[in-house]
Order: sequence, then C-alpha cells, then structure tokens
Amino acid sequence: MKIRIRLLVMFLLSAQWLFAQQAVTLSDCQQWAREVHPLLNQKDLYKQMAELKTENIRTAWLPQVGVNAQASYQSDVTHVGISLSGVNIPTVSKDQYKAYLDVKQNIWDGGVSKARSQVERAQESANQQGVEVDLYKVKEQVNNLFFASFLLQQNLELLAKKQETLEARKMQMEGALSNGAILQSDLDQVLAELVKVKQQQLELQSNRETTLAALAILTGKETEDLKELGIELTEVSPAIEIQRPEMELFSQQTDLLEASAGLTQKARNPKVFGFGQAGYGRPALNMLNNDFDTYYLIGIGMSWTPFDWKQTKRSKEVIQLQQEMVQTQQDQFERNINIALDGESRKMKQLQQLLESDQELIGLQERISKSSASKLENGTITTADYLQDLNAEMAAQITFETHKVQLELAKTAYQNLLGQ
Repeated sequence: MKIRIRLLVMFLLSAQWLFAQQAVTLSDCQQWAREVHPLLNQKDLYKQMAELKTENIRTAWLPQVGVNAQASYQSDVTHVGISLSGVNIPTVSKDQYKAYLDVKQNIWDGGVSKARSQVERAQESANQQGVEVDLYKVKEQVNNLFFASFLLQQNLELLAKKQETLEARKMQMEGALSNGAILQSDLDQVLAELVKVKQQQLELQSNRETTLAALAILTGKETEDLKELGIELTEVSPAIEIQRPEMELFSQQTDLLEASAGLTQKARNPKVFGFGQAGYGRPALNMLNNDFDTYYLIGIGMSWTPFDWKQTKRSKEVIQLQQEMVQTQQDQFERNINIALDGESRKMKQLQQLLESDQELIGLQERISKSSASKLENGTITTADYLQDLNAEMAAQITFETHKVQLELAKTAYQNLLGQ
C-alpha cells in the first residue's frame, strides 16, 4: 500500500513538473492580453447603456402623467351684458384657481418607438464591434513583443552553447599550457572570447527582461510565467476574403445609418393619442359657476405635420452621403490591407529562400570549425584563426534563428492582416 502511495505521489509530482515546464505560446499571450485589457469592460458598459435606453423607449407606451397648478388674476371676465327681471346671472371672479392632472396615452406613434429601438440595437452593435477593433490592435503589440523575446531567448541559447564550447577548449588549453605545448597568449585569447560571450549574454538578457516586462503588463502575468516561450509553426493559406473586425464594423455602421434613415422617415407619420384631464378649481368647466368645483374631460387626438419643407428628404440625403463615406473608408481599408498582404507574402518567400541558404552556410561553417579545431590541436593554425571560424559558425546560426523567427512573425502578421 505504501509503495502504491509513493508511486502515485511521484506520478503527480512528475505531471506537475511537466505542466510547469510547458512553453507559453503566442495564442496563450493573445488570449491573456484580451482577458485583462481594460477595454473589455466597455462591452458590458455598452450593453447596460443599451438596456437602459431601450427601457426608456418602452416608456413611450406608458401613460404620461403630469400634475399642474395655477392661480391667476385677469382684468376682465366673460359676462352677460343683459339683465332679466327675476333672474340672477352670476359673474365669474377675476381671480381664478385650478389644480389638475393631465394624462396622455399613445395609441399609435407612427412606428417611431420601434424605429428608435432598431437604432439603439444598431448603435449597441456598432459600439461592441468598435471595442473588438480596438482589442484586435492589441494582438499586434503582443505579436511583436512575443517574437522579439523569443528571438532573444534563442540567441541566448546559442551563446550558451558557444560558452560550453569555449569552456571545453579552455580546459584543454590549460592542460596544454601546463605541459608547455602552447603559450599563455593562446589561452588568453580564449579567455578574452569568454568575457565577450558573457558581455553579450548580459546585454541580451537585459533586452529580454525588458520585452518580457512589457509582455507581462499586456498579458497580466508575471515575468517568471513567461520565461519559457514556444513557437507554434504556422501554415499560411490564402484567404478569399478579409475577416478583420473592421469589416464587421463597417457593416454595423451601415446598418446603423439605415436604421437612422427609417427613424427619420417614420418621424413624419401621423400620431394618434388619447388624453384626459381631471382637476379642481374656480371656475371649473361651467363658466357660469363661480364656486370651486371638480371637473374632468377625456378625448382622442391626432398630430401630423404634412409639410416639413423637405427637411426629411434632406436628412435622408445626408444619411445616404454618410453611407457612401463608410463605403469609401471600407474600400480604402481593404486597399491598405491588400498592399500589406502583398508585402508580407513577398517577405515570406524571401525568408524561405534565405533559410535554405542559411542551412547550407551553417553546414559549411560547422565543417570549417571542426577542421580549425583539429588544426589548432595539431598546432598548424593560431588560436585567433580558430576563434574567427568559431565566431563565423555562431554568426551563421544566429542569422538562421533570426530568419526563422522573422518568417514566423511574417506568417503571423499575414494571418493577422486577414483576421484569421
């Protein structure tokens, strides 16, 4: 039983270690950057705003109630200009008072409320998509920092390999020096090269910490969580259409303008409403009664402006011009994207060709370095000659790694331009 428990603990610890060593990918960083970006909160805010505005629009179908009070004094009042024997015709007082309740109920508003709701929904969709456009721009920042840090990580690994080679060579030359086979100056050249490697490591490590710090701010992670980066090789396939969030935003803006045009048109429709008034005052509805009394009245009404001097027509023409501007912006955006896609496509082809020549060059430099190492051991070349060949091999490997990262960055940029 104890053996089983130990095996289980060892398995869990091994799984935890493997999980901890899992490399952080570009898609991880992009997802984290989106989740912690402050702009993401705006989507909820826009939704809440739209719900409040829509609720206000619905209140147009609820009774509109108003409370009013008035006291006045007038210079003259209506009176009967004749006198009849035995008949007392009352006279209304010049000081008058009333308090009343007004009620108005929409029966048909010409479709204005529905059109306003459509405008509000279109506005919310456009606002939400605007946030998506801004969030999409963050991906480019993440991409640049990720690949820059990854390239520095690769260069540091190459320098570590060079350092191991030089350390091994140093130990070998220290033995040769003690035997009097070489001079101290030969060993000093290797030691000097080791110092240069350490300086390069310090510089690259500082640059990598800077890029990781910026990447950590964007992703909301600690720099320790981003120490080990890994690239997922990307296969780029040409797309038929651009799927960027900006394209959807252009569509949403067009829908918003169409909804606004509909609202403008419906605003001219006749409106039918019911109304009522109940109050208390002097005089009431009976103008011949000078006593305070209650009163009420109810009715139905209609309002319509048949002529607006072409204001609606001109407003719709303005909206049409705005739609044409949106289409122009979309055409310009697509044009710029296609230009950038062509540039990235040409860059990928160039980098693929360079990688082929890089591999050939690395093979040649490795053979030259091995030959130089053998010649150095046999004393047929100097240490400086050996170090020159070793540096040439290292430079070829660094160039190769740089071109590999640049190719993946170009592929990612190509997909980012398409919106894939």
